[in-house]
Amino acid sequence: MPISEPTSLLELTQEELTQLLASWGQPRYRADQVWAWLYGKLAADPAGMTDLPKALRERLTAQTRVDPLKLIIQQRSSDLQTAKWLFRLPDGLTIETVLMLYDERSTVCISTQAGCAMGCVFCATGQAGLARNLTPGEIVAQVLAAARWLADDERRKTMDENDATIMALGPSSSVLRLTNIVVMGMGEPLANYDRTWAALRRITDPGAFGLGARHITLSTVGLPQGIRKMADEPLQINLAVSLHAPNDDLRTQLVPINHRYPIAEVLAAVKDYIARTHRRVTFEYALMAGINDTPALARQLAGLLKGVLCHVNLIPLNPVAESPYQPSSPENATAFQKILEVNHIPATVRMRRGIDIDAGCGQLRRRAALGTGEGMKG
Repeated sequence: MPISEPTSLLELTQEELTQLLASWGQPRYRADQVWAWLYGKLAADPAGMTDLPKALRERLTAQTRVDPLKLIIQQRSSDLQTAKWLFRLPDGLTIETVLMLYDERSTVCISTQAGCAMGCVFCATGQAGLARNLTPGEIVAQVLAAARWLADDERRKTMDENDATIMALGPSSSVLRLTNIVVMGMGEPLANYDRTWAALRRITDPGAFGLGARHITLSTVGLPQGIRKMADEPLQINLAVSLHAPNDDLRTQLVPINHRYPIAEVLAAVKDYIARTHRRVTFEYALMAGINDTPALARQLAGLLKGVLCHVNLIPLNPVAESPYQPSSPENATAFQKILEVNHIPATVRMRRGIDIDAGCGQLRRRAALGTGEGMKG
């Protein structure tokens, strides 16, 4: 007889977990205990679920799997404010997850696909193509991995002097717990809509991980049908749209999906979303030197977004090695921002994080695939 694959606990709803344990002759409250261990106490191993009977812990260990992610590479930035992980999935594919620490919050950037089909020319993930969609459990597992890392007492005990400075505020500091999620990693989340939203419901469920929906932002390249569908969701997840250009000719060069969904269609969906939700939308604009960062394009962008309830997030590009697409200078980024603001379009220039650890989407995965991932910072 073939050996059956272990049941992935993070793929189960609470009711499915209850049914599984009931089939083992366990009462419902045992499922509630396991659920609390998974999402409240961040357990990665059934052996640590100490209020369960030993026989149940042993059966869970033998027949189930908690964490579908196997750590391949971990990197820390030189300023210790960014950590990036390359994980291997059960089928051998790899994904990236990034954790960013700020004074008052800690934000994890999660992936929703192994690879991406959107083909953005400046993005390492887009150049690699799409392998498959992630499952809800694989998406949730990235959040739990970041939360465990932040809560790891043993890690804090072995911190060097600089780490200790970061954590000096003590156990009540927000940087010791996960406060925000951005769905901006590998993949297009609206192309994996149902699984992504199943994961987000689990993450926001007060009986599971319990993070507030307004602390989560989902970023899309601009799939109109997905944006409109998102407007009907009861969860108040924030919407960000990766625009990167104010006209179709340039955007199609940078973001090939613009052939299918030109800017007018994307903006129509965004305006519909705003009318139905009354929530502000963020437009992300990766600033690339000599490509999309000129004053003329800034003025064109201001005209395009006039009257739209929005904020523009200007992001100097995290460049891929040997790519012709390089980040704008600080001076050009500031000039671009000022033109938008003079035209009454709120805009900020986002601080780039993790340049020294390939923090841009798909970069660590690309380096590992090229065989240069060894010896990286832990």
